Amino acid sequence: MARLQGKIAIVTGASRPGGIGAAICRAFAAEGASIFFTHLYDYDKNVNPSDADESWPDLFARELRQSGIKVGHMKLDLALPGSGSLLLEEVRKVVGFPTILVNNAAYSVDSDFRQINEALIDAHCAVNIRGTFMLSAEFARMIEAEKNTHSSHSSKFCGRIINLTSGQGKGPMPGNLAYAATKGAISVFTESLAAELAPLCITVNAVDPGPTDSGWMSEEVKKALFPRFPMGRIGLPEDAARLITFLASDDSQWITGQIIHSRGGF
Repeated sequence: MARLQGKIAIVTGASRPGGIGAAICRAFAAEGASIFFTHLYDYDKNVNPSDADESWPDLFARELRQSGIKVGHMKLDLALPGSGSLLLEEVRKVVGFPTILVNNAAYSVDSDFRQINEALIDAHCAVNIRGTFMLSAEFARMIEAEKNTHSSHSSKFCGRIINLTSGQGKGPMPGNLAYAATKGAISVFTESLAAELAPLCITVNAVDPGPTDSGWMSEEVKKALFPRFPMGRIGLPEDAARLITFLASDDSQWITGQIIHSRGGF
């Protein structure tokens, strides 16, 4: 259990104990990676009030450090211009040079054609598109600069970017127009960025975990979704974390530009 030994990973959007971001951090820590995670209580208290706790990130960092790794975290709103550069600077200062980036943070507010408006579109674009795109680009530039400084193409400076999508392209998502469209943009970005970064030994992939019981599902939702899972259960955050851990490891070095739909047959 040391596939990520000596690696440093960034995981955005690890704000809740039952979320996918937290599961990814735990899986990475178990494989030996040091971790820097971001969180945004101001968003979670409105979207997932029952699972939002402003003091939780400190407790979570302590939990992760029990694996014998370095851990850092910060409150970060990816909608703010310059947030990507700010994050990378803090990561290098607190835990070291990162070579793994998981773009898990997302903005999501339900909106159908009657509810959607300019402010909602802008809010989704600011996080899901601009935030993800710019952080990925800044991360790649950082690795490229390090390679140039050391005149090295060794695996020490190879990188992994793993994005989270939500199944756009598998079917319509009525009532979720802005979210579906902006997450769909991440899939297209993933494929094109992968082609650009392959010469730098940076892979870029995306994971669609399908409906995942990360704290947002009511019993009514679970009952409605359950028959559509032929595996006999609903997806868990740990399911996504296992795949993402593989994509972050050296075992996945020949996989790039892929949108992987890991949905238990949903």
